[in-house]
Amino acid sequence: MRREELLAGLRELFLREGFAGLGVGELAARLRCSRTTLYLVAPSKEQIVVATVRSYFKNAAERVEARVAACDEPGLRLATYLEAVASELQPASEAFYTDLAGFAPANEVYQANTGFAAQRVQQLVVEGVEAGALRPVNASFVGAAVAQVMSAIQTGEIEAATGLADAEAYRQLADLVLAGLA
Repeated sequence: MRREELLAGLRELFLREGFAGLGVGELAARLRCSRTTLYLVAPSKEQIVVATVRSYFKNAAERVEARVAACDEPGLRLATYLEAVASELQPASEAFYTDLAGFAPANEVYQANTGFAAQRVQQLVVEGVEAGALRPVNASFVGAAVAQVMSAIQTGEIEAATGLADAEAYRQLADLVLAGLA
């Protein structure tokens, strides 16, 4: 089994069930490989988790950007981006998010990706404003505001306050931002 195949299996498993309660032996058994083969991903369980989480966000970002690149309308690129982010987060279970929050190295990967997402929102706002497709706004402010909400989604504050899972919270954020920029 190649490393990428292992990562794909780990991503699917972690998104469905989380990772905190799974030992290396159980991971190997569930993926139908040996522990030695599993260690091709990384030399320890903690590093396997981080590599898998990093792989998940990298693959998700590539799919999101592909959807944005396919959108020719500057005014719709921001909506496409936020909807794509929500779609990519949809398969992740509550257990996955709980484990992310509880394991600092994986949480750092999530936080970094949230930061990248906020920067990307800012870029898309600038593009939309420059094209005349979005009303003139301070893109830095929009990016900072979106970053705050994304961070609150990531930490579970939004879910605690609203009951919305991360993917649905991103959809609601998309609606809010787009209504404000129309």
